[in-house]
Amino acid sequence: MNGTWTQIGYLVASVLFILALKGLSSPRTARNGNLLGALGAVIGTVVLFLSGIPLNNLALIIAAIAVGSAIGAVSARRVKMTQMPQLVALFNGVGGGAAALISVIEYLEVGGEDKLALTATVFTVVVGSVSFSGSIVTFLKLQEVMTTRPVIVPAGKYVTILVAVATVGGAIWLVIAPQTWLLVALLVLALVFGVLFVLPVGGADVPIVISLLNAFTGLSVAASGYVLGNVLLIIAGTLVGASGTLLTREMAKAMGRPITSTLFGAFSGTTAGGGGSGSDRPVRSGSANDVAIMLGFASKVILVPGYGLAVAQAQNVLRELADMLAERGVEVDYAIHPVAGRMPGHMNVLLAEASVPYEQLKEMDEINPEFSSTDVVLVVGANDVVNPAARTDKSAPIYGMPILNVDQAQQVVFLKRSMRPGFAGIENEILYDPKTMLLFGDAKDSLTKVVAALKAV
Repeated sequence: MNGTWTQIGYLVASVLFILALKGLSSPRTARNGNLLGALGAVIGTVVLFLSGIPLNNLALIIAAIAVGSAIGAVSARRVKMTQMPQLVALFNGVGGGAAALISVIEYLEVGGEDKLALTATVFTVVVGSVSFSGSIVTFLKLQEVMTTRPVIVPAGKYVTILVAVATVGGAIWLVIAPQTWLLVALLVLALVFGVLFVLPVGGADVPIVISLLNAFTGLSVAASGYVLGNVLLIIAGTLVGASGTLLTREMAKAMGRPITSTLFGAFSGTTAGGGGSGSDRPVRSGSANDVAIMLGFASKVILVPGYGLAVAQAQNVLRELADMLAERGVEVDYAIHPVAGRMPGHMNVLLAEASVPYEQLKEMDEINPEFSSTDVVLVVGANDVVNPAARTDKSAPIYGMPILNVDQAQQVVFLKRSMRPGFAGIENEILYDPKTMLLFGDAKDSLTKVVAALKAV
């Protein structure tokens, strides 16, 4: 394949990447967007092999592709919907780590005579390593292998600043005076900084961190594309970096906090927390029959899904309940908070899996004015995104975050396993409001009982 056809192949792949991003902007077209992106990646890989560029250790490259593809395919098929954020964080980290390692190998092969290329190499090593180690810590937090609360190491603020200064200083030194040992030291420093960067992040900020580290990975891939002289990597990495940056900005806006609180949380210790235990104050609980009666005689019902819905895999039963209410003439909508779940779009994907009509999925700004005229709000597994503390309690880690105005409805029903607080680790005063009824138990089991009771109403 000559150079012209190679460039055409890369152009086709690039266009497919752009179309993929456009498709991913809507739940209705997200599946096709994913397929277009995958096709672009396949075309780019095939074109590279046919381009005539000398490839050393071809057998090892093919073996690595085969092993990586097998691991990726098995992981993607077996992962539960609740674990999708962990998978995204892990795969994102792998991408950043791969970019960093490739740049290290390229430096060992070529050296540092070209200062511009060396600068790109150093940038890739630093940013890719930060993305790798930071993503691993994010994965451990999401998987609850480690606490979701902010982890503050002794003198952590000063240690983080010291490591950051050392990383920047080492990067400048390496560009001025290239040395292999310095490159290795820089790699280690960047890995340590990635860990220190994410450790202070608490539950409420995790979705922002996921998108931020995704942007870091994209930028490192783009820089590695320059190092390798591969246009497709530059384009793909730039697209990921730009889209990740925009998503981070939108996520921070949805959380009602500046991006700097996440970027510099390691230095200030201001990030949101997680974990905690519930209060022993009395609450009003009810049975599935009580909930069925409330829903069956309502004129308007809003369903608020959260992470607990995903954990229980109750999306199909929730859709069945919504369909039954609609058949009885009840107006039913789903209220979708931008950060419901553990990552952007988590609830949209979950409900799309259950074939919930897209027109019933209403975003926060659209649905909020409707709560005051709603008879019953059914909250399934959500907590922080409906917590009025975001409006009233300046000491709360979620203060300033826009929320769903569930407290304005006539009646509120919460489906919860226990009184344990949400991911941010704070209590929700709505639970103790006289107009609130709690139905304790597994969300899927509780909804199944409500559906059965509704049939008899």
